[in-house]
Order: sequence, then structure tokens, then C-alpha cells
Amino acid sequence: MAEEIVVKKKKKRRKKHYFLRLLIIIALIVGAILALRSDLFSVRKFEIEGNNYYTAAQVQETSGLSPGINIFEEKLRQAKETLLEDPYIKNVELKRVLPGTIKIIITERVDYACLPYNGQYVLIDEEGMVLRLTNELPVLPLLEGIDIAEPIPGKALDVDHNYLLSNTLNLLSVMSDNDLYFKKINFSSVIVKAYIYDDLYCEGKPENIMAQMRAVKQLVEEQYSAGVTRGVIKVGKDNYIAFSPKLD
Repeated sequence: MAEEIVVKKKKKRRKKHYFLRLLIIIALIVGAILALRSDLFSVRKFEIEGNNYYTAAQVQETSGLSPGINIFEEKLRQAKETLLEDPYIKNVELKRVLPGTIKIIITERVDYACLPYNGQYVLIDEEGMVLRLTNELPVLPLLEGIDIAEPIPGKALDVDHNYLLSNTLNLLSVMSDNDLYFKKINFSSVIVKAYIYDDLYCEGKPENIMAQMRAVKQLVEEQYSAGVTRGVIKVGKDNYIAFSPKLD
């Protein structure tokens, strides 16, 4: 009988301990929730990285985020989606830095080339994404002879012959890698004219010009050193390259 009383007392103590532990856990959870929602985790600072086209203030304004919001709010997801709607923003990463800083890391698209369109110029990036339209001719390679549909900022440029645009962008990439600048590329046929100056250009198929880009650069430098800024550099297959002072 005495043993039964001892066992019952132990069970009661265990129940009290379990109940006390449950109360402590509940108190900790409630305390954590209240702490997370307190002013301690209010956003006080924004750190913007990767921006060149936009200022830090413009990035923050576009995001829709402002000081005072709780750092754990779901607005961060919405802010990312909003930023990605801008044609110049390629990628966005948002990080919470406790207790009150939000870091916005963006990857921007860069003006790479332009095409004429209904009296305006369409600016595209290196992937052919339409960034914007402008009335002023920008200091970018001008791509002529490519028929395009109505350009929509934030969408890939719609062209009649995709290979023309693809070849052009590849040509510009190789040009850049070799520290050479073409101010204009004309696609009147399968043979392109890539202008270095107004009266000095390369003529040939894009694949041949790309294969001979180093030789083209060397020839341009030789002509420039001699004071020659007029003529045609003809590039063909099998490493053929020749200079003529006469324009076609």
C-alpha cells in the first residue's frame, strides 16, 4: 500500500514537470514571435551591390522596400519579382543581415549594340534582349540590314533571320576579346561590312572575319600607323586577308 502511494506521488510530480516544461516551451515560442515582430528587427539600412546603370536609391525605390518594415516580412519575394520586371536587371538576390539590414545584389544587363527602327534606335544586350528605345544614336555598334519586328523592352529581339543576329553578336564578342571596335556592321547579304571608321571597313562572311580577327587588328594598326583611315580589308576563307585603299 505504501509503495502504491509513492508511485502515485511520483506520477503526479512527473505530470507537474511535463506541464511546467510545456509552459516554458510555449513562453519561449511566444517570446520569440514577439521579439521577431519587435522594432529590433525593423529594417534601418539597405546595401545595394552590382548596380551601375541605376543608382542605389533607384534600386531601392523600384524594389518597393522602405525602412521600418520587419526584416522577416514576405515583401522581399515581391521586391525581387518587381525588380526583375526591369529590362536592365538580369538577376536579383536579396539577403537579410540581422538585425536590420537588407542587402540587394543585382546583376545588370549592359548596352551592347543598337539597331535602327522607325526613326529610333533599339538598344540590346549581348544576348539580344531589348533594353530600351532612344531617339539619339548611342555610342554603340550600329547593326544595319536586319529586319526586326516591334521591339518590346524586356523581351528578346524578334528578327526575321535569327542567324543574322546570332552571327552579329558572336562577331561583336570576338571583336571585344581582341580589343577592336566596329562602329557599324551592315548585313546587306551573307557578306557583311564591319566598319572600323566611316571609310575603313572589313568585308567578308562573319565566320571568316571572326577566324581572322587578330590578323584584322594587326592590319588595322599598321594602316593607322601609316595614317591610312580609308579602304577595305577583305577577309575570305583559308586565312585570306588583303587590304585595298579603294572603297567598293
